[in-house]
Amino acid sequence: MRSAVATRRQFLTVGGVALAGAVLSRSVVSEIVKLPSALGFASPSGEGQGGGSVAATPTPAPTPATVTIPVPVIQQSMVLDCETAALQQGLAYYGINVGQPQLFAQQNADVRLPAMGSNHSVLRWGNPYKNFVGYVNGSDWIPTGYGVYWPVILDLARNYGLPNAIGGEGFAPSAIYSALAAGQPVQVWVETRFARVALATWTAWDGTAVRYSYAEHSLTLTGVSPTQVRVNDVLDASQYWISKSLFEANFADFNNMAVIFR
Repeated sequence: MRSAVATRRQFLTVGGVALAGAVLSRSVVSEIVKLPSALGFASPSGEGQGGGSVAATPTPAPTPATVTIPVPVIQQSMVLDCETAALQQGLAYYGINVGQPQLFAQQNADVRLPAMGSNHSVLRWGNPYKNFVGYVNGSDWIPTGYGVYWPVILDLARNYGLPNAIGGEGFAPSAIYSALAAGQPVQVWVETRFARVALATWTAWDGTAVRYSYAEHSLTLTGVSPTQVRVNDVLDASQYWISKSLFEANFADFNNMAVIFR
């Protein structure tokens, strides 16, 4: 696994971006595309012609327009705290400016180390549905740190001025695309650089089953087109488009976990 995908730590360096540690598959690289220069797609026009008793040809459904949301692009300030940075982007879009240290402090990090099993697997650890798990500037490969899941992020979003925000697991991709089309940024849980790896499950100290990946990553979706979604990636403050098929595969790995900022 280590040779196939770079963890978040490998991508980050003090004061800059490090991509040298990443080994991405050719298929993943081909799916990550640059921001298109044109933000709109032409919609078909005109109707079929009919005469006399011949029924008119139905009007073709218009091609959905491309929608982009002007969400600030922000870089995560701590090695493993992509979730807080993605939340910061969502809040900032609505004019709510809160720093990552302040947001992170309210996640009550559980810094206990995990109980490890064979083949570098995690048997027991904290509960990311309740707290940030591990050391935020630790390593997600050793591992000494991990992250946090949707309930904590949703509570913070609501507490800081977005009472109508919603979150959970099991979101249909169509619901995510509809939110983006309506101008609502969406925080999702995927894998670093969309390079998929095998997932496993640990048991939290309180008995909760936690699905995890050493490449777990959270970012903010900020646009949608007929075939792609736009990403504000907090890993290196980059913005790019990826295919819907690649997004949906990653999204499913974490049980379609999302927070919709509205």
